[in-house]
Amino acid sequence: MTFVVTDNCIRCKYTDCVEVCPVDCFYEGPNFLVINPDECIDCALCEPECPADAILSEDELPAAQKVFLEINDELSRVWPNITEKRDPLPDADEWDGVANKIDYIERN
Repeated sequence: MTFVVTDNCIRCKYTDCVEVCPVDCFYEGPNFLVINPDECIDCALCEPECPADAILSEDELPAAQKVFLEINDELSRVWPNITEKRDPLPDADEWDGVANKIDYIERN
């Protein structure tokens, strides 16, 4: 099992989760973070650290968020690893809680 970064991280990109990860399995895109499912050890340390509640256990993903398991796997293989906390995006507070942000993922 793995943890998955879901929709609410898009255009927020809080990185509180990154600094508690003991295996450095987070990867950073322009406006979204992902978890590499092969590297995640299911320790659950990241989930409570996310201010946007965007990290869920694979087993707890609602049907509408299951696509993020594949997105996390795909993008963690091309984006650079992130291991230190950084500032969130400037308008993160405005985007936190906005639904259906999948079309806003910047992949490059």
